[in-house]
Amino acid sequence: MNETQEWTTVIKPKDKLLSVDFKELWRYRDLYTLFVKRNIITQYKQTVLGPLWFVIQPVLTVIMYMVVFGGIAGIATDGIPQPLFYLAGTCMWHYFSDCLNRTSNTFVSNSGLFGKVYFPRLITPLSTVTSNLLRFGIQLGLFVVVYAIYAIGGCNAHLTWYILLFPLLVLMMAGLALGFGILISSMTTKYRDLQILFSFVVSLWMYATPIVYPLSLVKGKMAAGFDLYTIMRLNPVTPVLETFKYGALGAGEFIGWGWLAYSFVFMVVLLALGVVVFNKTQKSFMDTV
Repeated sequence: MNETQEWTTVIKPKDKLLSVDFKELWRYRDLYTLFVKRNIITQYKQTVLGPLWFVIQPVLTVIMYMVVFGGIAGIATDGIPQPLFYLAGTCMWHYFSDCLNRTSNTFVSNSGLFGKVYFPRLITPLSTVTSNLLRFGIQLGLFVVVYAIYAIGGCNAHLTWYILLFPLLVLMMAGLALGFGILISSMTTKYRDLQILFSFVVSLWMYATPIVYPLSLVKGKMAAGFDLYTIMRLNPVTPVLETFKYGALGAGEFIGWGWLAYSFVFMVVLLALGVVVFNKTQKSFMDTV
């Protein structure tokens, strides 16, 4: 009768807002793997073409860019064939935007699951960022195939040693998407109309990023008294995207280590802020979701 009970797991509020229990996340790695598989399987479940949409979407997007921006608007692509130039931008941007849109809906889309069982809530946005790597890998493979075709035909695109930064660039894209996503997700649990506003902002954000036009196009141009070239570089996605394009295509110019470091620091600060708000929100989100 005097035997003491020992609990294997004690669920309690986090004492510090800026705290991530990595040991707990590691203990739930099997659940994390299941979420990754779930995201991959259910994304195109009960569709006719299935994973082929991973290829069809960027192809149709590039064709539209070629017609509208390359044909009608006549925007230059730094001497790079339009399909290559647009694919380089859309591959990276689609990974970022898809991770951002999905993680920004973490609390709302998983409210039923969160209300029934306990597990580290950060697993859901982390699994989203990871599962989207499959889509990104397929689209990157499409880019490599198109690149090889143009290389055989004598295209002036060429690799530079900055392509070695590719793993870091993907990590930075994932970190930026995760940071913005969990921050917006925490805010939209109480104010649902922010999700509508955020979707609109992401759509405009794409045009503020040099995807369909080279960054050199805005050099020396002003808008409302502000230097567009400087404003564009303040976009944390721009240095990452431009570094990838310069490394893969040899087009344009390297934006600079200082701006790349700016994006990295921006990502770290954003993740820290996102974790703080996320930890604060998850304590009471079931009361407002």
